[in-house]
Parts: sequence; structure tokens; C-alpha cells
Amino acid sequence: MIVVRPLTDADHSWMVATLEEGWGGTSVARLGELIDAARLPGFVATQGEARVGLLTYAERDDGIEIVTIQALASGRGVGGALMDAVHAMAIERATSRLWLITTNDNGAAFRFYQRCGLDLCRLIRNGVEASRRVKPSIPVAGADGIPIRHELEFELIIR
Repeated sequence: MIVVRPLTDADHSWMVATLEEGWGGTSVARLGELIDAARLPGFVATQGEARVGLLTYAERDDGIEIVTIQALASGRGVGGALMDAVHAMAIERATSRLWLITTNDNGAAFRFYQRCGLDLCRLIRNGVEASRRVKPSIPVAGADGIPIRHELEFELIIR
């Protein structure tokens, strides 16, 4: 059974290690802005005593932005449980929307986000160029050798 709870100070070193392994560091670039995800609030998914997933978010004027999501165990409902937790929080806080940015090479994520109720709402053509200026380590190609060029915004309207 997957249990999701808010991150605590006791999770910080695990959070940093998880972000470094999944993102090549704690900094995430999107929309030409660099964000230190290790300073953000979030949720941790656990299965028994093991931490199996991480989601970080930022509260914005226009809603809650999911900055990172990582399921360390695929196919077990970890990502869905994390998304359910942030969605419930967004409803509780009466925010207008839940949103995130991903890159054009991330086809598996597109399917996942849509299963979670998010819709593609914006394409930022060549948006990765601006993000590479603040995080040069973003690879040129991603999954299946697809060039990483564009940023895509997905959203779920809450109210």
C-alpha cells in the first residue's frame, strides 16, 4: 500500500539525494528560470518503511505548480498517489489550478498527466533554449533520441 505524507525536515537528505539522482542536481529549469527544488515543500510516497516517490511544488499566484515528480518504483501507483495528494491539497486551498511544465521528449509523462486529469494547455516553442541558459546541463536529446527543444504546460483547472 502506498501512503503519501508531506515532506518533513527528516526527509531532507533523502530528498536532496533523490533530486540529484533524478534531475542531476536539486535545481530544475523551466520557462528560463532556475528553481532549487530542495527548498520547496512537497510530498513523499512510502511503501512500508521505504520512501518510493517524491513530489515538490510551488505556490504561485495562478495556482500550484508541480515542480518535480519522481516515482522510484514504476507501475505501482506511486506517481498517481503523489498526484492525488497534491490535487487534494489544491482543492483544500481553493487554488484555481494545478499545473506543470515538461519537455517535448517526455511521451510517457504526457500519458500519465492526462490520466491524472491534466490537459495540455500551452506549447512554449524552443522554450528549452531559455532553460539551458540557466541550466546548461539539460541534455540535447532525451528519450528515444528525441531532441529536447520545447516546453509544454499541462494544467488541471480546480475551480
